[in-house]
Amino acid sequence: MTKTYPYYLAGEAVYANTDLKVTDKFSGEVAYEVPLATPDVLDEAIAAAEGAAEAMRNMTVYERQAVLEHCVARIRERADELAEALCIEAGKPINDAKGEVGRLIDTFKIAAEETPRILGETLPLDISPRAKGYRGMTQRVPIGPCAFISPFNFPLNLAAHKVAPAIAAGCPFVLKPASMTPIGALVIGEILAETDLPKGAFSILPCRRDSADLLTEDDRLKLLSFTGSPDVGWKLKARAGKKPVVLELGGNAACVVDNDWDLDDAVARVIIGAFYQSGQSCIGVQRLYVHSDVYDTFKEKLLAKTKALKSGDPKDPETFIGPMISESEAERLHGWIKDAQDRGATLLCGGERDGNMLQASLLENVPADCELSAEEAFGPVAILEPFDDYDAVLKRVNDSRFGLQAGIFTRDIYKAQKAWDELEVGGVVIGDVPSWRVDHMPYGGVKDSGIGREGIRYAIEDMTELRLMVVRTPQ
Repeated sequence: MTKTYPYYLAGEAVYANTDLKVTDKFSGEVAYEVPLATPDVLDEAIAAAEGAAEAMRNMTVYERQAVLEHCVARIRERADELAEALCIEAGKPINDAKGEVGRLIDTFKIAAEETPRILGETLPLDISPRAKGYRGMTQRVPIGPCAFISPFNFPLNLAAHKVAPAIAAGCPFVLKPASMTPIGALVIGEILAETDLPKGAFSILPCRRDSADLLTEDDRLKLLSFTGSPDVGWKLKARAGKKPVVLELGGNAACVVDNDWDLDDAVARVIIGAFYQSGQSCIGVQRLYVHSDVYDTFKEKLLAKTKALKSGDPKDPETFIGPMISESEAERLHGWIKDAQDRGATLLCGGERDGNMLQASLLENVPADCELSAEEAFGPVAILEPFDDYDAVLKRVNDSRFGLQAGIFTRDIYKAQKAWDELEVGGVVIGDVPSWRVDHMPYGGVKDSGIGREGIRYAIEDMTELRLMVVRTPQ
C-alpha cells in the first residue's frame, strides 16, 4: 500500500501534491508518494529562513541542545520504521539500513554534545608599545540561513550531517534531499516539527534539480553545503556567488595491502569496504593494490569470499548485495566492466547484470585510463593490481583526480607515517579500508573530491563566523 508523506515548509507539514513517486528499489513498485516543491515554494522557504535567523541566533545553548536531544530520543523510538523505509527507498540491505540509523543517532547525539563547545578565545594584543592596554576576544556566531543538498546513498545520515550542526550552530536551513530517497529526511522533518525551533527555522523540500536554482544562487542564503557527484558539485560552486561552499564529492578510493598483514583480516575488511550497500559509497574500495609476495593468496581468498556473498531482496537479513539505486546506474557500471574487458582486463568473478542488480565483481589487469580505474565506479566492483615497491604504489594511489580517503594495511609504522605524509587524500586509514568513518571525525577530500570537512565540530566551524572584540583599557 502506497504511503503519502508531506514536505516541510517553514516547519509546517504540507501535502501540496503527490508528484514524486518513490519506488521500492528491489521490486520497482511505487512505495511512497511525496510532494515536489516548485521554485515559488523554495523562495518562500528561503524567506522564512531569513526571517528566522535572528530567533535562531538568539536560542540559548540549552534550547538548541534540547532540540537535538529530542531528535536522538525520537529516532531511537522510530528506528525500525526508519530502517524499513531506508531499505525500501534506497534498496539498502536491512542490516546496512539498521547500521545507518545507528549512525543517525550518533550524529545528532554528537551535535547535542558539541553545542556547548562552540568556543572563542582570548588574545593578548600588547605585542608592541602601541598596543599597550589592548586585549582581544573572539566568539563564533551563526553564519545565517544555509542551503543543504543531500545524496541518495546515505539519505539519513548525510542529511543529518548538515541538519544537526546547523541546529547546534543556530542556523536556519533549507534542505533538498535526493529525489530517489527523500523519505528519511522527511521523517527527520516530522521529528523537528515536534520541537520548539522558531517558526521558519527549517524547510525540507524534495524538488527537481532544475527547480532548485535558488538554493545555489540566492544571496539570502549564506552557505551552500552539497554532497553528491563531482560534476554537479563543481557546477554549483561556480554559480554560488559570494557564499562559502562546502562540497563532499566522489572518489575512487584506493587500498594497499602490504606483505606483513594478516590476509584473512584484510580480505574480511575489503569485502565490506568494496561491497557493502552494493558499493554505493564514495569511499568504497575501488582500487586494490596488493604486494606481489601475497597477491595470489590474497586474490584466491578474496574471490572465494566474494563469490559467497548473497544477492537479492534487501529486506532479507541474509542479503549482502542489494539493488543499485537505478537500472541506468547498473547499466552504466556494467558497461564500464565490459569496456575494461575489451581493453584487456581479466574478469575474475561477477560481471553479470539483471535490471538494477549487478553481481559483486572483481577484475585485474585494468588499464589505468579505463573509467573503471580512473573514475568513480559507485557500485559493487573492485580492481586488483600487484605491487613490489611501496614508494611506487603510493604514487599509484595519488595518480587520481580524486582524493577522499585511502586505506593502508601495514604493520610498519614508518610506512604508515609515509602514507600519511604523502598521500593526497583527506584521510588515511591504517589497518583498515578507506570506507571506515565515524561521525565526529573530520571527513572530506581534496582535488576533485571536494572542499571543506564534515564531522560535527568541523561543520559547525563552516556554519559560524569568527567575530572579534577589542577592548582598550585607558592608561
